[in-house]
Amino acid sequence: MFDRAIGFSLSHRYLVLVMVLMLAAFGIFSLQKLPIDAVPDITNNQVQINTELAGLSPEDIEKQVTFPIESALAGISGLESTRSLSRNGFSQVTAVFRDDVDIYFARNQVTERLNEAKDVLPPEASPRMGAISTGLGEVYMWAVKFAHPSGQGAKISNGQPGWQSDGSYLTPEGEYLRTPVAQAAYLRTVQDWIIRPQLKGLPGVAGIDSIGGYEKQYHIQPDPLRLREYNLSVTDLVEALEKANQSRGGGFVEQRGEAYLVRADGRLKRMEDIAATVVATRGNTPIYVRDLAKVEIGEELRTGSASENGHEVVVGTALMRIGENSRTVAVTVDDKMIEIRRSLPPDVEAQTVLNRSKLVNATVATVIKNLSEGALLVIVVLFLMLGNIRAALITAAVIPLTVLLMSTGMVKAGISGNLMSLGALDFGLIVDGAVIIVENCLSRLAARQHHLGRLLSLEERLSEVLHATREMVQPSVFGQAIIITVYLPILALEGVEGKMFHPMAATVIMALVAAFVLSLTLIPALVGIFFTGSIEEKENRFLAKAHALYVPALSWAMREHKKAMGMALGAFAVAVVIFTQLGQEFVPTLDEKDVAMHALRIPSTGIKQSSSMQLQVERTVAQFKEVAYVFSKTGTAEMAADPMPPSASDTFIILKPREEWPDSSQTKAELIERIEQAVSKLPGNNYEFTQPIQMRFNELLSGVRADVAVKVFGDDFNTMLLTANQIAQTLRGVQGASEIKVEQVEGQTLLDISFDRDALARFGLRMADVQDTVAAAIGGRQAGEIFEGDRRFDVMVRLPEAVRTDLDLLRNLPIPVRDAQSDQGFITLGSIATLSLRDGLNQVSRENGKRRVVVQANVRDRDLASFVEEAEQRINTQIKLPAGSWLVWGGQFENLQAAKSRLMIVVPACFALILMLLFMALGTVRQALLVFSAVPLALTGGILALWICSIPFSITAAIGFIALSGVAVLNGLVMVSRINQLRANGMALTQAVQEGSLSRLRPVLMTALVASLGFVPMALATGTGAEVQKPLAVVVIGGLITSTLLTLVVLPALYRMIEQWRVERSNV
Repeated sequence: MFDRAIGFSLSHRYLVLVMVLMLAAFGIFSLQKLPIDAVPDITNNQVQINTELAGLSPEDIEKQVTFPIESALAGISGLESTRSLSRNGFSQVTAVFRDDVDIYFARNQVTERLNEAKDVLPPEASPRMGAISTGLGEVYMWAVKFAHPSGQGAKISNGQPGWQSDGSYLTPEGEYLRTPVAQAAYLRTVQDWIIRPQLKGLPGVAGIDSIGGYEKQYHIQPDPLRLREYNLSVTDLVEALEKANQSRGGGFVEQRGEAYLVRADGRLKRMEDIAATVVATRGNTPIYVRDLAKVEIGEELRTGSASENGHEVVVGTALMRIGENSRTVAVTVDDKMIEIRRSLPPDVEAQTVLNRSKLVNATVATVIKNLSEGALLVIVVLFLMLGNIRAALITAAVIPLTVLLMSTGMVKAGISGNLMSLGALDFGLIVDGAVIIVENCLSRLAARQHHLGRLLSLEERLSEVLHATREMVQPSVFGQAIIITVYLPILALEGVEGKMFHPMAATVIMALVAAFVLSLTLIPALVGIFFTGSIEEKENRFLAKAHALYVPALSWAMREHKKAMGMALGAFAVAVVIFTQLGQEFVPTLDEKDVAMHALRIPSTGIKQSSSMQLQVERTVAQFKEVAYVFSKTGTAEMAADPMPPSASDTFIILKPREEWPDSSQTKAELIERIEQAVSKLPGNNYEFTQPIQMRFNELLSGVRADVAVKVFGDDFNTMLLTANQIAQTLRGVQGASEIKVEQVEGQTLLDISFDRDALARFGLRMADVQDTVAAAIGGRQAGEIFEGDRRFDVMVRLPEAVRTDLDLLRNLPIPVRDAQSDQGFITLGSIATLSLRDGLNQVSRENGKRRVVVQANVRDRDLASFVEEAEQRINTQIKLPAGSWLVWGGQFENLQAAKSRLMIVVPACFALILMLLFMALGTVRQALLVFSAVPLALTGGILALWICSIPFSITAAIGFIALSGVAVLNGLVMVSRINQLRANGMALTQAVQEGSLSRLRPVLMTALVASLGFVPMALATGTGAEVQKPLAVVVIGGLITSTLLTLVVLPALYRMIEQWRVERSNV
């Protein structure tokens, strides 16, 4: 089959050239459509179910909402696990599905189960699923703010929209905003009703999330004394407003042949309408809302806030739909934001604070730089080693053509160009097949021309090219097949590591297949076309020097074969010992160039106090000259994709480019240390430092934000907390432990209203009626909506803030009594209930149906595996778990363990496939094992390279070892095939070994040099994402050095020894 393909390519060489050029043109078209990303999306397949039920404590939420939903989800097809979070008035259940389950099928199943669960949920509970997004979904954020807060420095035009001389802000709708709350509410209105509608319909956008400001609400704040004076209750006030804010239709009437629609519009339109609403009459005198309450635009009971550089703002987030390309979506949103800014009210701006496309562009720039420099080095080596410019150009042509053909395959397979998919691409490997074919063609053509003493005719040239290519078919085919084969087991990886490395394996396989096809078709055709005239094979100084060094080294190895093999085995043994001392991590951390800081306060901290403390944190961080700006999210956003308590803030510290730092030699870790020292002086805060994407990945994958998590499972929180605190104390004694914290399960202060049932019975009151009155008065009750065009805003009835926060005033809250035998219309809340403050649960976390408390820790200046090993040993020896409790380790360590267990299967499978292919190529197990011996010495070099560079073993390094195994045996296969060919031609064993080794010196050195030099830019790179690629590059370079030494020196000696022993044994 290959012979026919080679023959066809030589006979129709111009047709082959045209066909390849046409495919290349299509590749250019595909390259423009190739989606670009920073890293593969490794988030597991999950569906979030959020339920809000205002007023319920975490324990009540767990019992009434979370547990029923968890029970309803049990048994869903493809469900792997569940975890949940119950907080004050909020429940989130996360259902994690297998990766092969379609997300829309999963959501349909969840919807069916939620419909079934409605009967056991509280009537007011309305579970809703989160956006169809992932950990990489937050691709674009912006801050909506006033360009001149409080009007300071703004241009004043009284009567015109904008800031007024009295400090108020006049909206384009003609409304004066005089209070900070009204102004903050207007910013939220701009976000919700101007920006969001224009963005949510963009391609690839799953939803628009908002946090900060206040949702505009019309507040009616009744005076309890006035209510009592007029013998009215909060419920009476709510019912009156509801009845006065309705729009009814009366069908239609016909008059003179024309139909008229009947509309009875009674909706409230302005605050004046609300104030003029009649609640009741006393002695024919109407009692208006204004007689009982204050009407204003008030503060919602918000669960989250946002700020930037020490000022409150509104932060909007564009969430990317799962399966979309983050760079494309971010660019689309950014382009639309340019249009939206032109439609914003005066002095209101929407500043971009996070644009994922910048990180994508930075990482892609690093990849392109590495690949370009690698290609350049490969081409230079080809020029130097081949000594023929035509041969070098023909070989180098494989590089761009392979990239274009690979781009077409990536587009068709839906693979994005990112740090991982392009990270293992080595142009040295790509040109390997072409190198050995072109080198052999050059040798044969030059030798034939020298032998004849004249120029070769076309037929003679084509004949020599055909024979030269056929000679290299076996090593080329099996060599490329081996390199392709070693990547196939990577496709068997599952979970996080599968999502991370599948694109890499698929891309490399496509590139190698394309290069292999080109080497057997286009390369012979180009040689036949362009190798005309005088053909010379020049040996440059490098090859001459290498030849001079190689001859004595080869002679020594064949003479002292036992010493040579002993040295190789000794080096391997040393490497094995060193490997046990190497640290281990899941994957190197991608430097996102920005910092995420998690600020924590005591659980009972309210949203106002937490926001105030966060503003101080931002002002402190913003003073650093390395910081461009800092923005934060405190508490939970509207869509609750990342629910946090009001006491916690996510702080995003956006850094300036390194060249703009006062001291550009300062590392990011040193800057973080300085920031930590500065903010630690602010009382009441604890901090954790990470990175924006890393933080979301950790949380979505395992439900925690740290490198290591120790999950304590059990039933009793007191017992679990005691164990968790003991574990935290133990972890503090482990070297490398940083930012250790125990999940804040307790510490939320509760205002406990305990009713006296006997008193309720005496006054003829029903528990539910009293609870409704208290809930409406303190928590608020919606009394309809006010429409302003398309916009709609809630009308809320709630006690004034001064009353809600005063226990004595709350005890005097009037409760209506409707008992006909009683001579009083009202009693006080204090007469039928006891109001007291007590500590309660802050949150309840569950996983797979069981309660858990998590101890989290980040690891600094140490590898993950050794840290966990020491920590696990200490915990097992120092802590005795109570009956019914158990521990589970999670975080990034969980991913590392899962990956290691799969690699224990993948790596042996990879080696088995290599041996099988070597046996097919060489025909004997003996020679297959002989060539396979290059693998251990290649691993030796890779391990030593990691040790010298102080790089821990990671899954990225493991992929490098897998790739190295294929490259290592390729040169051995080429050399053994040549020796076998010489022996088949009748040459004696020793002479065949010497001649074969010397004749393969150039292709072996070329193959090793181009393959290793292709990775050199990757190993030396310092750009964004370089740290992820570096372990793979270091492993391949180090391994190729040692495997090349084995192939050139030890392998010939080993071949001669084994074959001589076989001959001697057969003669016995």
